Amino acid sequence: MELLPALARWIHLLAGITWVGLLYYFNLVQMSALKAAAADGTAAGISKHVAPRALLWFRWSAVVTWLAGAALLGAHFNDAFMLRNGFEVIGVGAWLGTIMLINVWVLIWPNQKKILGVVVADDAAKNKARRVAMLASRTNMMLSLPMLFFMANGLSHRAVLGF
Repeated sequence: MELLPALARWIHLLAGITWVGLLYYFNLVQMSALKAAAADGTAAGISKHVAPRALLWFRWSAVVTWLAGAALLGAHFNDAFMLRNGFEVIGVGAWLGTIMLINVWVLIWPNQKKILGVVVADDAAKNKARRVAMLASRTNMMLSLPMLFFMANGLSHRAVLGF
């Protein structure tokens, strides 16, 4: 076992679990909990204390997952992203992960800053931000299923070839 690839694989796995776990938390737990909490007046605690911390871990675990995955691909990075030379399966997973990373930083986080009051926004802008962030987050949740499928099958394929 070579130390650097093993370390990159471990970091990729741990950061990926954190990223996807938080993605599922936001979509399956927090969104509906915030609606219920807004109805009884207790949403401020979630918005003030939980959401900012969870979003911090969410966006940076996305970056670490992607960087560790790129490190794992190493010299095969271009083959994976060009979907060639036996790296087609892992490449599809890498592309899906890349789209998800872009959604986090371009759509979800900028809109969450408006929702949480990190950036000043009026009610109309906050409502639009809620919709955009929710749709991007739901898109990522749906993309995570095939992404995990292609990553898992790409890794098993690579293991057979000694990668």
